[in-house]
Amino acid sequence: MGNLLEGKVVAMTGAGRGIGRECALLAASEGARVVVNDPGVNPDGSGHDDGPAAQVVAEIKKAGGEAVANFADVSTMDGGESVIRTALDTWGKLDGLINLAAILRDRMVFNLTEEEWDDVIRVDLKGHFTTLKPAAVLMRQQRYGRIVNYSSVSGLQGNSGQANYGAAKAGVAGLTRVAARDLGRYGVTVNCIAPGASTRLTATVPQASRDLRAARGIAGAGGAAPAPSSNRAAEEAAAMRGPDMVAPMTVYLLLDEAWNINGRIFQVAGGHVGLLQDMYPPFKNIYKHGKWTLDELRMLVPQQLMAGVQNPAPPAEDMQIPGRG
Repeated sequence: MGNLLEGKVVAMTGAGRGIGRECALLAASEGARVVVNDPGVNPDGSGHDDGPAAQVVAEIKKAGGEAVANFADVSTMDGGESVIRTALDTWGKLDGLINLAAILRDRMVFNLTEEEWDDVIRVDLKGHFTTLKPAAVLMRQQRYGRIVNYSSVSGLQGNSGQANYGAAKAGVAGLTRVAARDLGRYGVTVNCIAPGASTRLTATVPQASRDLRAARGIAGAGGAAPAPSSNRAAEEAAAMRGPDMVAPMTVYLLLDEAWNINGRIFQVAGGHVGLLQDMYPPFKNIYKHGKWTLDELRMLVPQQLMAGVQNPAPPAEDMQIPGRG
């Protein structure tokens, strides 16, 4: 076992499977004492099973580490607060928080129900706030803390059929940037990971949706892969998409030496770790000293502002589109 997180206490939501499990195991292997939160729900949020969180705790203990399970639903304030309280009741402190809890209810926006919208927003966005808020209160008082949230390419670039999930994950990115500014002066960092990995959630996305996203050039869309030239090549490709590939960068952001990394969003997929640019300020501008007229905008928007910028979801070529040249 390593010692990079020796003496630290880290709480993690959604840590019973996938990326969360890998983060919990890696943090524990570096000496962290870990709260493993997971209610064991299905990818759509239904059901309950204590098994996944309990199994991760057992794995950590078997390897000589310390961990405790928490089975709360973080879509409620009581549930989120219980995750933080478990850390305090067990070890008397909290140094880090990783928010991974998420569900999917994919549907094209014209078919999406209010219930499907609310359920995903409640877990994937509010579920970050319910733990972040009590952690922020504590970390502000102790003048130290590391928080890592989880966004998605769906929220940063957009995926077809994921209006609810994309809105939640875009909200997580915004929450990260604001919380970083609220807490940075107190020695607390808040950063965000946009992962690319094969997990239970990504396995529920229909292949047709994957192919559509890949055709539109959406990073990490996971379209139909070309036939591998050998079983070994297939195994290597699958390994590069494993959830364990995302864990190291996540755990790195918990380290003391990452003290000056704050309010940042990283795309992590396979061997790739990328620092994403802020959405503001704009990368292209047109300007005049005064109010624009519609005629000026009709000329300059297509000629200058949008020149070379592709429509991420253009209409079908055979459609009759008013305004199309």
